[in-house]
Amino acid sequence: MRNFISGRYINQGTYQSFQPEKICRKWSIDNMELLNLLSQADRQLGRLDMYSEYIPNIDLFIGMHVLKEATQSSKIEGKKTNIEEALLDKEDISEEKRDDWEEVQNYIAALNLAITQLEELPFSSRLIRQTHKTLLSGVRGKHKLPGEFRTSQNWIGGASIADAIFIPPIHSTINEYMDDLEKFAHSQDFYFPELLKIALIHYQFETIHPFLDGNGRVGRLMITLYLVEKGILKKPTLYLSDFFERNRTLYYDNLMRVREKNDITQWFKFFIVGIIETAKSSISTFDKILKLQQDIEIRLQGLGSRSANANSIVKHLYQHPIIQAQKAKEITGLSMPSVYKLIDELESLKIIHEVTGGKRGKIYFFREYIKLFSNEG
Repeated sequence: MRNFISGRYINQGTYQSFQPEKICRKWSIDNMELLNLLSQADRQLGRLDMYSEYIPNIDLFIGMHVLKEATQSSKIEGKKTNIEEALLDKEDISEEKRDDWEEVQNYIAALNLAITQLEELPFSSRLIRQTHKTLLSGVRGKHKLPGEFRTSQNWIGGASIADAIFIPPIHSTINEYMDDLEKFAHSQDFYFPELLKIALIHYQFETIHPFLDGNGRVGRLMITLYLVEKGILKKPTLYLSDFFERNRTLYYDNLMRVREKNDITQWFKFFIVGIIETAKSSISTFDKILKLQQDIEIRLQGLGSRSANANSIVKHLYQHPIIQAQKAKEITGLSMPSVYKLIDELESLKIIHEVTGGKRGKIYFFREYIKLFSNEG
């Protein structure tokens, strides 16, 4: 990687676009520090992946990982929706926050759909375009060609192309760049560690910037899809947007450092450190979930014959940690008076907390659980 050349600037008249070098070729690693980081990342991902096998009903908890990823990825784009707001229904969101809320919901839908499609569709331009279409459908970017590669020049930063921070390649070259990216993802002609492959794919995708809008969100979402498709993770349990958000300046600086100084090694180190830290954080979260489960089981024992219905509600809360009385009635089949009594008992046990303060349409959050996925956890 010592002789790596990122690309070159091409004169387009009033501006210069950056044309990256293609990536589907043989690569070699000559940095011992990077090799050491890769070894650490492999160990942490192996530990994280064990939870997919040993935690019963792990799919219950993955939804919250997706929710956290959606809010953090959108936060990088300047959106303001937090986890608790993302759990609410649209009518419970204030008018000024609904656009941000809708974009978070689209991210969740796009990621869930893409993970499902991986069962029959490989990591590919087709999958990326379909994911992008879901991401932008019906929201602020809906007029910016959802699901289609751009047919005009875009830019990053600046009020106009004249003062842009970075201008991606000309639109007529996008298909060949994306074909090259896809070939690299699946090439059997040479060996390159999968974690460095996705690090390079993410950099290249953000440099190509193939869509008019949503490139950052799709690029971050692709990381998890790749790890699952390659079998590095059995379940989608690792998401890097929280790491990128907490290190936002470094994230953008390291991407630009590759383009301006050909320093791909520093980008690889940053990315792999992100994998290590995020895997450790996810492992810690799963440990806290197991402890919370044990603690809540102990609390529910005091309910006697009502503990079975209470457990049914708690199981629902692990997947969707917000509930109203009507939903509790559907889950348990109890009469409304019995439901209200059970809800009161769950409140007194500090398992759920009412958040509206009203007498009607009360909404209850499973706050202890939600905090495990927020920066307070």
